[in-house]
Amino acid sequence: MAGVPNAASLSSQIRIARPTDRLDAVRRFYCEGLGLSELGGFEDHAGYDGVFIGLPGSDVHLEFTTHRDGSPGAAPSRDNLLVLYVGSEAARDAVAAQLGSIDVSPVEPENPYWARVGALTFEDPDRWRVVVVPGAGV
Repeated sequence: MAGVPNAASLSSQIRIARPTDRLDAVRRFYCEGLGLSELGGFEDHAGYDGVFIGLPGSDVHLEFTTHRDGSPGAAPSRDNLLVLYVGSEAARDAVAAQLGSIDVSPVEPENPYWARVGALTFEDPDRWRVVVVPGAGV
């Protein structure tokens, strides 16, 4: 429809947000384990605490929040994925080693495609899955 703005033209940044009951463990998994950057956060905004984590080379951020009264944190299925294309097998192995340093090991992917392309799948503390792919994305 002509003249109607679309999401791409309206947004200068994309943030994917979800709740957790394990904010410190989730922060450690994504920052120490995956090596992503903590960009900031907030405390006690109407009972919520949160952290912003940046994905490399983009205006895409992850936001994790927790509420003082608790919030749902478990993943709804093993196919809820954050897929990170890291470019090479060496980079994939470096991420796996970094996650191993905080006692995180790969898990069997729900979709066998990921194993066929040499990807490794990891679960964060809430059992949400991150797939580390050795190739380049689209």
